Amino acid sequence: MLPNAFIGKEKKPTEAELAAELGPAKSLWDRLIAELADESNIVTQEWNSYSPKAGWLLRLKREKRTILYLSPCRGCFRASLALGEKAVQAARQSGLPQRVMKVIDEAKRYAEGTGVRIDVNGPGDIPIVKKLAAVKLEN
Repeated sequence: MLPNAFIGKEKKPTEAELAAELGPAKSLWDRLIAELADESNIVTQEWNSYSPKAGWLLRLKREKRTILYLSPCRGCFRASLALGEKAVQAARQSGLPQRVMKVIDEAKRYAEGTGVRIDVNGPGDIPIVKKLAAVKLEN
């Protein structure tokens, strides 16, 4: 798993720092955020760092509910979310690619749900993350 690009940084990243670390993936980052806002009303953004060793992540929320976490890495980013059992079952029926279902099947189970992490490396990963977010919202 690629490390967070902002490990050890005490302050949230600036737009310039984020763009420098993400590189070409910055356009994917911006696209995902914009499409989630437009299509699913996921509009609240909060930067968080649970510890300097973990780095920084952007929490995307609809109202008070956290839907997705975006973790910047060097040249890409990771989208993470917790799916409850109903959402996992819905994901199985949603036509997601087999590689994504393998990620879900092998994911750690937490009290808040199954922790799914998808590395976003190209435009083809955006619809997968959006579908997972929709499954979470609907369940």
